[in-house]
Amino acid sequence: MGVGFIAGVIGGLLFAHAAYATIQYRGMLKIMEEFSGPPTNVVIELLLGLVLCMVAGLAVPGKFHSILPDSEENRVVSLPSNLDFMIFNHRGSLSPFDPELKLKT
Repeated sequence: MGVGFIAGVIGGLLFAHAAYATIQYRGMLKIMEEFSGPPTNVVIELLLGLVLCMVAGLAVPGKFHSILPDSEENRVVSLPSNLDFMIFNHRGSLSPFDPELKLKT
């Protein structure tokens, strides 16, 4: 387990505790019937949990690989040498636009 993984777990626990504290605060608001803003401890927990989860998101996946098209070391799938038969499906065929209609000028 690396430092990034532990930071992510702690960040997730902080998010869970902030959610629990918010539920408790809502229950207290039903009794008091006045709202002056979220509690500062919940806001601090959320910001700290966000920072820790961002650190974990950048540290846990590992080493970044090259995405250059000429890089053969990280290439998993090679493109075919004959690109004449490549088919691209998209949602443009579903649009009601009729290609035979011309714009009036």
